[in-house]
Amino acid sequence: MSLIEQLVTRLADYQPRSIDANFPEAGILVPITRNAIEPEIILTRRAQGLSTHQGQVAFPGGKFDSADQTLERTALRESQEEIGLNPSRVQVIAQLSQVVSLHGIRVTPYVGLIDETAQLTPNYDELDSIFRVPVSFFLTAEPVRRDKMTYKGTALSVPSYHYDYSGERYEIWGLSAIVLVELMNLAFDANITLFEACKREQS
Repeated sequence: MSLIEQLVTRLADYQPRSIDANFPEAGILVPITRNAIEPEIILTRRAQGLSTHQGQVAFPGGKFDSADQTLERTALRESQEEIGLNPSRVQVIAQLSQVVSLHGIRVTPYVGLIDETAQLTPNYDELDSIFRVPVSFFLTAEPVRRDKMTYKGTALSVPSYHYDYSGERYEIWGLSAIVLVELMNLAFDANITLFEACKREQS
């Protein structure tokens, strides 16, 4: 079974966790290329001139607009605006669990398959670059550090990864890393914990 087939099979019946709280909402897309041998995850780096999260690695997406009707449509619309990805070229296969950003926004991730030859172009008003990371990287890489975060009284230890692409080093951390950890664990048995470092410190 290829990694893509395994991904689709594992996510088919997944019941994501919801956050029952009154937060502003956003939808993001986790685009994965259909490469049979080496699927890649598409990520972006936000422009330095933005008011929030400037220079941070993120998935394409943004805040819900009532005209979208659903958060899935939000994720697809924002992906088209940010990276030029036509919604008709995306096969959404699953929703992942909701997460809350540091700015108090409830974020709903959607996993979408895209063609490996898709031409993606950054909207430089919002992004400074687009890059691709092989799925296999997250199955073998060791975090460069772990960041302590707390949600509803639960201490988290969120991994941070460095990835070199086209001569630049990207740091994948925070909310993006939390989404990736769930995806890797669910689809590929990566067994990446969000609690390991905290537990070691308490022992």
